[in-house]
Amino acid sequence: MVKIYRCLVVVVLCLLASTVVAQVPQWRDLYKVKKKDTLYGIAKKFGLTEDQLRAANPEMKAADYTLKKGDRILIPYPSEEPATQAVKPVPAAKPVQKAAQKAAQKAAKAAMRVGVMLPLHNINGDGRRMMEYYRGLLMGCDSLKRAGYHIDVHAWNVTIDDDITKFTSDPEAAKCNIIFGPLYTHQVRGLAEFCKARDIKMVIPFSINGDDVARYSQIFQVWQSPDRLNNSAIEAYLRLFPQAHPVFIDCNDTTSRKGVFTFGLRNRLESKNITYNITNLNSSEGMFAKAFRTNQQNVVILNTGRMAELTVALAKLASLQNLNPNIKITLFGYTDWLLYADYDLDKFFRFDTYIPAQFYYNPQNARTRQFEQTYRRWFHEGLQVNYNPRFGLTGYDHAQFFLRGLVSKGKAFRGTKGQSTYTPLQTPLRFRQVGDAGMQNESFQLIHYTRDHRIEAVAY
Repeated sequence: MVKIYRCLVVVVLCLLASTVVAQVPQWRDLYKVKKKDTLYGIAKKFGLTEDQLRAANPEMKAADYTLKKGDRILIPYPSEEPATQAVKPVPAAKPVQKAAQKAAQKAAKAAMRVGVMLPLHNINGDGRRMMEYYRGLLMGCDSLKRAGYHIDVHAWNVTIDDDITKFTSDPEAAKCNIIFGPLYTHQVRGLAEFCKARDIKMVIPFSINGDDVARYSQIFQVWQSPDRLNNSAIEAYLRLFPQAHPVFIDCNDTTSRKGVFTFGLRNRLESKNITYNITNLNSSEGMFAKAFRTNQQNVVILNTGRMAELTVALAKLASLQNLNPNIKITLFGYTDWLLYADYDLDKFFRFDTYIPAQFYYNPQNARTRQFEQTYRRWFHEGLQVNYNPRFGLTGYDHAQFFLRGLVSKGKAFRGTKGQSTYTPLQTPLRFRQVGDAGMQNESFQLIHYTRDHRIEAVAY
């Protein structure tokens, strides 16, 4: 019988903005509300008081709160019941195929203890983003549970000012098979030493400085430096457009940092004796047109990722092509542009646009829509829309990728090409080893907006 500690908990609602202490949520169940359920009836069913149920689900304290069919509410341990008590066995979903049955049986034998050491609070943007990531990770764990996995999740609220040893001293931390975190660079070394001593896998999911991945074999570093991404984008360009005519447009953006990419690409083009032209966004129509060729594909590269300059450039390119229908134009852009897709989608299609990215949020994908609907149903709010990628989807993909891999391959799981068959919702992963130490993510793709109005992710 498969068992799982169900830790699907909205930590952000349980933390006080005035305190920054470790939080280790322990919940024994996540209950789906039925048509005639009442707070009193649910509390009685699980041996709780209504106050205990409200304390575990702070949204119930709102004056306008109404219990609705289909809501999922957290069931805590009764105050007199120790948090370490085993949960009531939950039957796994019945497999419909023999292959799925074997996978479930194999997964059931391997209990995964998952640790999360990230800022999980509602004090600032870091906490809110990591809270969404954590929720997505928990949804991934719930999905795996229904596939037959046995997962025990422990989470700690690790703020920017915390000493990581305050959390690694918790006996529960030493029991983990894998720990996701930390967010801040100065906490990496302490957690890495802890994981090294106990042979615990450690996933650094977001941006950090330092080369600890080259020092510790336990580390999976998901984040890639700007230099690495620039080099990947340059190599992708050279493979895709060896016969094209490059046109660089100076957008007069003094705040831009895209010069590193354009300078690097120009150097590589010159080393291959590929000629290119440079024009300016403020050039007259005649001077602007002289940079383009009518007998060759023109690939346009801007030196900014900002929306204002991109909008002007798109309008200028459209005007140029209207006056010169024989000019073929392709755009090669930046990850930042994914934020503007809703506004510039038609022109992205028109100019056969390629955007380098480590991720792709596709709101039209059926699995993505289902995830977002479930997220809203569970947590009574949607994903944050002012960020790309969506952090909830990132957490879900990370849970699926790493936990499936560790259950399937055990200590031999390295996350390399061919080791995982999971199809991500948003965030593909592929790792390579750094020397004889840890694993660095090298996943890279181009999001291609085709002229026939398709969007495809081209992996490299």
